[in-house]
Amino acid sequence: MGKPVWIKNPLAITNQQAGGGLVVTDGLICEIIGTGQKPIAKDYDIFDAGAHVVLPGLINTHHHFYQTLTRACPVALNKPLFPWLQSLYPVWAKLTPDMMERATKLALAELLLSGCTTAADHHYLFPDSLTDAIDIQAEAARDLGIRVHLTRGSMSLGEDQGGLPPRTTVQNEETILEDSLRLIRTYHDPLEGSMIRIALAPCSPFSVSTDLMQASAGLARQEGVRLHTHLAETHDETDFCLDMFGLRPLDYLEKVGWLSDDTWLAHGIHFNDEEIRRLGQAGVGICHCPSSNMVLSSGICRTLELEATGCPVGLGVDGSASNDGSNLMQEIRQAMLIGRLLYSAGDMTHEAALRFATEGSARCLGRDDIGRLDVGMQADLALFKLDEPRFSGAGDPLAALVLCGAHQADYVMVAGEWRVRDGEIPDLDMASLMAEHHTFGTKLQFD
Repeated sequence: MGKPVWIKNPLAITNQQAGGGLVVTDGLICEIIGTGQKPIAKDYDIFDAGAHVVLPGLINTHHHFYQTLTRACPVALNKPLFPWLQSLYPVWAKLTPDMMERATKLALAELLLSGCTTAADHHYLFPDSLTDAIDIQAEAARDLGIRVHLTRGSMSLGEDQGGLPPRTTVQNEETILEDSLRLIRTYHDPLEGSMIRIALAPCSPFSVSTDLMQASAGLARQEGVRLHTHLAETHDETDFCLDMFGLRPLDYLEKVGWLSDDTWLAHGIHFNDEEIRRLGQAGVGICHCPSSNMVLSSGICRTLELEATGCPVGLGVDGSASNDGSNLMQEIRQAMLIGRLLYSAGDMTHEAALRFATEGSARCLGRDDIGRLDVGMQADLALFKLDEPRFSGAGDPLAALVLCGAHQADYVMVAGEWRVRDGEIPDLDMASLMAEHHTFGTKLQFD
């Protein structure tokens, strides 16, 4: 057991009662310090936070780590979702374990450096050369010391069966369910403070069968894990569901037994008023992915209305082939700005956007131990300096992070351990990682 650490006198902090900072011990926040006060403990180390804005560790609730290998991919530029996917599926089908390891590590490093301490990934591509993708992700997360919710995605409905993905990228349902159970029993830790959790995540209505959606829900509830999928992302998806199932996407979700508070959805853009009410009554989580939605011209999520009806609303960077980055701090700014195209500036505030990336995201993942700076919470912290030209002249330090476009955390703590120091990840050779990653990306896109 190490000494308690007093994160002392921050320039600004999200908990208004913590003007004097907070104390961390044994991986937890053990004390909130008021302005002008000192810790109860007599023996402690001090981290002088006088130049830092202190946030709860940011929580990313939707990503595709492997897509860092196909940023700005020439075959997929300037296309909406369905043509974009059809351009990239053949590229992604060539993924190898080494590519997956480098892609995962780079995505997680990029997230950490942006202040993210918990990341959910949705991996649904399991070509014959990459059947152990989730195992690779778990190992990379352990190496970097970041919390992860790894969702075992799946695609079972190929083009020859009316789906969107090519046959080379899908698996049979027995294989999917057997591997889902293996991963849950190997990696899922339901306890408070857990570093790895598993969820089940059939990719989308246009890539899996009704039987797999229902079977995945049954297995998830049998094993006590959550459910995740893409839904209501584009009008094309709505048309597909009407043609394939005779139902709108939300009606389909209800038919397969997913309209529940153990489900969180990526995107959730094209819901009508009645559907938003039903989602809120059920407590379904919605992960807002603003940059991806803009890149693919998908639409704008009705975040504040969903939140008002009872939906947890979180934030996600989505895949780095549709963002094309993995920076959660920048995504907060995007959420605020695009939200102001729907809502007034007085409603879609910087505080609201920060809430999506912290408390809202934690609720999407079914967690009450992260996302806030309170006694008893996990010691996950993101500390930012305002020492770049973009911040010069800023009056409100917390607002400045969002309005002036913060993108780089100075220090990041996960479970009481510093995982970023002075803007760098200790013991990670970032230059070598980037060189290897870029080589793999070039090979994947152009070979």
